[in-house]
Amino acid sequence: MTGDNKFLNRKTRQGAYQTFDVATKPNIFLITVDMISPDCYSAARELSTVIRTPNLDQIANEGTKFNRAFTTSPLCGPARAALFTGQHPPYLTNGERAPCGSQVDLETNDIIFQDYLKSEGYLLKHAGKCHVGVAKFIETFGENVHAWDRWGPPVLDDDRYLDYIDSMGVLPPVYKRELHGLQSDMINVGNSFGGWLEQEDGQPFPVEAHYSTFLADLTIRQLKAAKRQNPTKPIFSQLDFFDPHQPYSIPAGFEKRYQEIKQAVTIPDSFERLMECEDLPNNPIYKLYRKYWGIYDQITLVDYIAGHLLQVEVVDYGIGKLIDYLKSSGLWQESLIIFSADHGDMNGRMGMADKGVYFQPDIFSIPLYVKPPQSQQSSFNQSDELVSALDIAPTILNTAGIATPAQMEGCNLLPITQGEERKPLTQVYQIGMHVGMNLGAGFQLEIEGRRWFYGYNTSTGYQELYDLDIDNQINLFDCDDYRDVRQIVIEKGAEIFSTDPRWAGYWASYRLHNMEKLPLQHNQDMQMLKPTNL
Repeated sequence: MTGDNKFLNRKTRQGAYQTFDVATKPNIFLITVDMISPDCYSAARELSTVIRTPNLDQIANEGTKFNRAFTTSPLCGPARAALFTGQHPPYLTNGERAPCGSQVDLETNDIIFQDYLKSEGYLLKHAGKCHVGVAKFIETFGENVHAWDRWGPPVLDDDRYLDYIDSMGVLPPVYKRELHGLQSDMINVGNSFGGWLEQEDGQPFPVEAHYSTFLADLTIRQLKAAKRQNPTKPIFSQLDFFDPHQPYSIPAGFEKRYQEIKQAVTIPDSFERLMECEDLPNNPIYKLYRKYWGIYDQITLVDYIAGHLLQVEVVDYGIGKLIDYLKSSGLWQESLIIFSADHGDMNGRMGMADKGVYFQPDIFSIPLYVKPPQSQQSSFNQSDELVSALDIAPTILNTAGIATPAQMEGCNLLPITQGEERKPLTQVYQIGMHVGMNLGAGFQLEIEGRRWFYGYNTSTGYQELYDLDIDNQINLFDCDDYRDVRQIVIEKGAEIFSTDPRWAGYWASYRLHNMEKLPLQHNQDMQMLKPTNL
């Protein structure tokens, strides 16, 4: 490692970092999707054997698939902010839903891992979703980058996309068949889930013209441009798909797959229980989200689940285009390629579409595939180490010969692919503002060989405890059979929330909601600050 600090801004001596020698600076490709269910990639889920993702499988098969990867936040903006900064997110809501007074974007003085790559000579390219604020992203990637700071794809707002489909002689897409939830009367149409596309004139809408395919094509064009702009510089390319986030936009050619997937879909147990018991669970935020999405019948639910899998297959098609180019241009073998997501999806569990501000584990679970350069080939194709989205930034930087900056909380995943254990990380899962306001924090722990996921909703005092080793999780916090586990979890929460000043706000109410279960501390004043010597 170099002895002297380098600086992102040498003039002001801000953003200190250090480098170390690497044989070569490899090209680096980060590919993310927006909101994907474990149904699509977890071997424990039956639907993972039904979905066809041969191109994503290539990345996993030539690297390491991390089976226990989680994001720090289940919302787009905060999750991406955490991934880019390598720290727990600085804000807890997406911009379009935030009330006045909430932070919703990265600040221009926030440091993201891409800043270090740029400082060390990488050419930066980006296509797709950004959603961490325009100012920071454009400052880092350059003024000519179209970093769409919105939750859904721009489609007709994107001049380049219109030119792309015009060159194919394809008219803009409209819905041929659209899925909707229902309002609380269970009769009138509510929110749209998207659906199946056709052209404006009723002709089939081809997958080649889909926005996800366009983003893959845009990435390829950016890579070709990079070779001409400076062929000696290494490339960092970031491709952030908007899909499979609903509203779905399924093109022609997937009709047979739709029927096959529909036949394979089984209704989640939690949805069946919900239909029998309206009060499952009793946290008001779940009831709010069920009204928001309005899935009350199995036919709509099956279509929603099938649509989600089909949309992932559409993304996989675009990724295949990119992989073909990387291989044909000699960029595949010696590049670091990472595939992941911002957060998960309920995919019908508990009557929920999408994600939300609560602690059901599916919305924190993410896929994470790491294909290192061939010279650093993985020794293990699968890993059950508990890892985090916070690990992505250090992995990328270390591969580029940049030491993990002091403020980053994750670690380089490549040694884990060689069989090393990861350094301990206390990952705190946070929720904030989305459809409803519901601040909260959670964590994971292992007790006698079983993995538990805990969440504390500060707004209501509602506490959630899930066994991660079963598929259809139910909240076990108040079950008498798990009283011993509950006590261990509560004491662990007290340790985490009381010892880190970042979680002091959770600790303030956590100890009150759990006062009867925590050791009594005599003469303890629970005010966080009071005058002394009085």
